Amino acid sequence: MTETPATPQSATESIVQGAHLVGSVNLPDAEAVFRAAAGRLGDHLARIPDGEVGERYYWIQFQGLRFDATPGLVRVGDEGGRIRGQFDARKFGLDGTVAAPDLAFPDLGYATAALESYAVFSTLRTEGVIASGVRFQVSLPTPAAVMGSFLRPEDRAAVEPVYERALFAELERILDGIPHTDLAIQWDTAVEFALLEPANQFGLASWFEPVLPGVVERALRQLDAVPVDVQAGYHLCYGDVEEAHFAQPVDAGNLAAVMQGIFEGASRHVDFVHLPVPIERDDVEYFAPLAGVLPSIPASTDVYLGLVHHEDGAEGARRRIAAASAVLPHFGVATECGFGRGPAERTVPLLDLHAAVSLPW
Repeated sequence: MTETPATPQSATESIVQGAHLVGSVNLPDAEAVFRAAAGRLGDHLARIPDGEVGERYYWIQFQGLRFDATPGLVRVGDEGGRIRGQFDARKFGLDGTVAAPDLAFPDLGYATAALESYAVFSTLRTEGVIASGVRFQVSLPTPAAVMGSFLRPEDRAAVEPVYERALFAELERILDGIPHTDLAIQWDTAVEFALLEPANQFGLASWFEPVLPGVVERALRQLDAVPVDVQAGYHLCYGDVEEAHFAQPVDAGNLAAVMQGIFEGASRHVDFVHLPVPIERDDVEYFAPLAGVLPSIPASTDVYLGLVHHEDGAEGARRRIAAASAVLPHFGVATECGFGRGPAERTVPLLDLHAAVSLPW
């Protein structure tokens, strides 16, 4: 049983309505994710992802397998540790046998997975498990995220446009295979915030300058790749490396700056945006920079704050909601990032926690 969310007591309080699932969910398959999300949180959700199940469970790490199969790219350095004992952590570099513009990436896996999951989504909607009007959400990484994670620094600028074309081709397959009115595309924008925070734990340096305009330019290009009858949004993220950020933001200033650039430059509607809130940030100062973006955010854009944390439950979420309410008049809730890498027994309580601290749509 979930708690009944508190109704705002006055016109000056924020309306906390709706919930957003960022992407990964630790359940066995897409059908299990759809059934759990719709059953526990259905009237709070405008979109449901497939949980990034199977090889996608650790966000983009499976893309290394695609790079392994790409002629012209080679692992560099001595083989060291593996992430979760599974994914080779070494970077890739151009080996000189294929020029960067001529690289031919194999099927990246995103379209194949999306089309398979949508078939399940559609069946469950026909059966009434998923409500009419809820969209199927496909989360895609930004090309910059993949470059920063997999390519050695000197090759990132050359390979990025080639990988972007391959990823946009995956998007085209998704657009061709799923009715547009059923679809929402989320661009996972994470590594960009490591570039904007030079003190990130990986020492990741940008391959483009100036950084902020470059991040915004890429985000707008991704937005333009999505037709206007498909919902499009952003998951802005400070990373999730074993439940730790690659940099701790001083406040939401860089998030606000990227949002401002997107909303000012967008040629189409941005349907939703998700922002992380660190567990210890229940102070108004963290949210204060978002006040400057408010005039640019359309009333029809859903804003979700990733303020739900399993460590401190509803009580902690409500502290962060109270702080955010001093700045934002209306928002929904989410976790900071996907929770597919946490233990499976945490999944249902987290879904219930979203409902406990927000109103349904």
